[in-house]
Amino acid sequence: MLSSSNTPSASLKTTMFNRYAPTILLASMLLSQINSSHAAQNSAVAVMYHRIGENSYPTTNIRIDQFEAQLQFLQQNNFQVWPLAKIIEQLRHGKPLPDKTIALTMDDAYLSVYTQAYPRLKKLRWPFTVFVTTDYIDKKLPNFMSWEQMREMEKHGASFGNHSSRHDYMPRRLKGEDEAQWQQRMVADIRHAQKRLEQELPQVEKLFVYPYGEYNLALANIVAAEGLTGIGQQSGAMGPTSDFRYLPRFPVNEHYGSIADFGSKVMSLAMPLARDPGAESATTNKRPSLTFTFDKQHPRLRQFSCYFNNQPMKLDWLNDFEVKVQPQQDLPVGRSRYNCTAPSGEKGRFYWYSQQWVRPGGGGGE
Repeated sequence: MLSSSNTPSASLKTTMFNRYAPTILLASMLLSQINSSHAAQNSAVAVMYHRIGENSYPTTNIRIDQFEAQLQFLQQNNFQVWPLAKIIEQLRHGKPLPDKTIALTMDDAYLSVYTQAYPRLKKLRWPFTVFVTTDYIDKKLPNFMSWEQMREMEKHGASFGNHSSRHDYMPRRLKGEDEAQWQQRMVADIRHAQKRLEQELPQVEKLFVYPYGEYNLALANIVAAEGLTGIGQQSGAMGPTSDFRYLPRFPVNEHYGSIADFGSKVMSLAMPLARDPGAESATTNKRPSLTFTFDKQHPRLRQFSCYFNNQPMKLDWLNDFEVKVQPQQDLPVGRSRYNCTAPSGEKGRFYWYSQQWVRPGGGGGE
């Protein structure tokens, strides 16, 4: 027990508290902010819609009741709805994002986005981004928006990006086409679409969405060389180590439109990686592997798991921070993906990363 001579007096205690209280309080506040928003500062989610209320197309449609329930979920859970371009700008420059930041995106510029989604989002004063296949609009195809409708939407929170001129399967060469000819065709398509957008709309974002979500590294490099951020259809949250040539989005449709499914997606966080795996998505390999390198704060991330075709994948830990994953069955022809998740430590929130693959010979979708 300390003697009374070694025990600080009441007045000394008061003096010490007054001197150091501001520093202690500031440190506590900063620690609280770091603990509560460490993951959220470095994560954002984008969701992708196509048609709204067009029930004849269930694989690319969301029903009105589902869409309204999802908007209500975002409201009730205090999500921050931002334009996609603003989120990307923050991530590129290492700036923090609010917790539960989300971007709403729509592909192809279907008329139902104008008639169904736009009035509801306008009422909420929420921004959203539409990716336009410009030939569809120029040809005035039925069930697609007009340039006039887009200009109206732009005045009330909508922004627009490039979804190619023709919506081709872009990584695939035409018969008899060599690499140089394919690259020339890709550049021409992307530039033509960007030019038409800029001719018709006051402000166009430097964003490019791959038709069908299909890309290869050569195409991704063309997109980057054109000064555009590339965006895919593979699931997952965006983070500072995401590859800005092919950022992820969560597709939303009738089959996966329940609030339980929607909530798990929009609450997800970017996988805490030291770098993006950067795999070539176009492959002839029937069982391609993928190696994840976690940041130094996440050795042997607890309960990390990957699935392919609803089956668990083989995990081979190379060291405390690296794991190699490989499927135990062959990839099908066409598109497929690996989905990898891990609990974040925050209740109800998971780290999420997806890798899309494309084996030659398949297609389909929108």
